[in-house]
Amino acid sequence: MARTKSSNKWLQRHLKDPFVRKARSEGYRSRAAYKLIEIDTRERFLVPGARVVDLGGAPGGWSQVAARKLAPGGKVIAVDLLEIAPMSGVTVLRGDCREPGIQAQLAEALGGHKADVVLSDMSPNISGIASVDQARAAELVQMAMDFCRDRLQKEGVFLVKVFQGEEFAGLLKELRGMFREVRTLKPAASREESRETYLLARGLKGLQYPSNEGASP
Repeated sequence: MARTKSSNKWLQRHLKDPFVRKARSEGYRSRAAYKLIEIDTRERFLVPGARVVDLGGAPGGWSQVAARKLAPGGKVIAVDLLEIAPMSGVTVLRGDCREPGIQAQLAEALGGHKADVVLSDMSPNISGIASVDQARAAELVQMAMDFCRDRLQKEGVFLVKVFQGEEFAGLLKELRGMFREVRTLKPAASREESRETYLLARGLKGLQYPSNEGASP
């Protein structure tokens, strides 16, 4: 099938993108790796020994960054419906994080603990209809938030991609109701024309934990 004029323009821009070139030269699977690198350089939440769950981890750029920063002794678990090629220092689970089977594998991989950090760089399949795409993106954010309620430890960190639009204010309000601190971030590796931004949340509020606080429910 022949490429359209718009797809050719996208491909040319993609190939000229300095972050794409840098990712290739430094061995990262995607340019998105530099978004996480910049955010963590500023916020310092990926520390050696931490337990990290990367939701929607394919193709693996964020998991690569996390694995390098968590060494020695850290644990990274990447979950996605899509196949993720194996990578050093990362446990890969293929499936929906809401499925009981994946939940059981996550609990085992976390060794009975809750995650210190939950990452979500998930995006929906784009239809080109703004209202539809924003609603789908918001559903993914909600899914990641629900995951945090069950799997993130009380003093943990949640980093999630959101898109500016009708759904943004509601998501931000809900996240502020869940966490003690929420910050809005726009890393340099986010394309200027993109409506994406990132919310970094710390410290779950009002959730009850058993006396052995790190244990999985």
